[in-house]
Amino acid sequence: MRSLIIGGSGFVGTYLERHLRTLGHETHITKMPKERVGRNETGRYEQDIAAAVWDLDILDAKAVSRLIERIQPDYIFHLAAQSSVVVSWERPGLTADINIRGSIHVLEAVRRQKKKMRVLLIGSGEEYGKISQEEVPVCEECRVRPGNIYAATKVCQNMIGAIYAQAYGMDVLMVRAFNHIGPKQSPIFVLSDFCRQTAEIEAGKKEAVIKTGNLDAKRDFTDVRDVVRAYALLTEKGKAGETYNIGSGHAVRVGDILQMILEQSKVKFRIETDPKKFRPLDVPVIEADIRKVCERTGWIPQISLEQTVRETLDDWREKVNRGYR
Repeated sequence: MRSLIIGGSGFVGTYLERHLRTLGHETHITKMPKERVGRNETGRYEQDIAAAVWDLDILDAKAVSRLIERIQPDYIFHLAAQSSVVVSWERPGLTADINIRGSIHVLEAVRRQKKKMRVLLIGSGEEYGKISQEEVPVCEECRVRPGNIYAATKVCQNMIGAIYAQAYGMDVLMVRAFNHIGPKQSPIFVLSDFCRQTAEIEAGKKEAVIKTGNLDAKRDFTDVRDVVRAYALLTEKGKAGETYNIGSGHAVRVGDILQMILEQSKVKFRIETDPKKFRPLDVPVIEADIRKVCERTGWIPQISLEQTVRETLDDWREKVNRGYR
């Protein structure tokens, strides 16, 4: 099998590439021309990235088409996205361009191929928006009420994917991935942010204060290694035109995540709220109903939240000790 991971040099892509390779796939990943994510201090790719690496801007429709025509993959994992909710408020136009127009470029390129290719479009649990208590845990048939720009673009991507599957008979599947976490994640995301701050405090590089946003929000956190297993299984067993939730099935208060880190910290610190870390509109609880993907593929999450927190904190300790900022 030959797999193409569009946007594959980032956090999720590197884990996915590694997992696909263990399954015997020939792997190809794309990155932005100026992107250095996935490289070590020497400028070379880490040894555990063995894929063919291609420069690609998904806003360039012709370049997308040329690359897919050249590689002729069996599976396409479309991970390329502007995935930060915070950034989506700051740059809504860019978020819409990348998440909607970029996805259309991929689907159009695949539609023109003679070879049948299976496409997995990666969406977000944020698409459901403000969920009523009666809807928790939220299932794929629940109404979507996007509460931020990022979520709105992912709802649009999902609808477009379903339209292409129905109108053109294309082999397109959609997922709504809830909060995925793990070592090497960018500190713009909450767990990694808390772990970085804690590691800096332990190393004496920061005052003993953790800056936080809304600690009362409840989110469904899943280890990235479990998430990529689900993606691979869906390409094998998922049904075209369908949407699948990927999550742990349990919502956890963000403040409880911080408490786990505090219990593992080598030093004490105090907690301060930072207005800059609050979203203009926040959703109180997001929790996934994952029965559909479990029943279709046999997938279940295997890595505990405690393990993920511990390994993410240890990863940041190592980075801070190396002088990473």
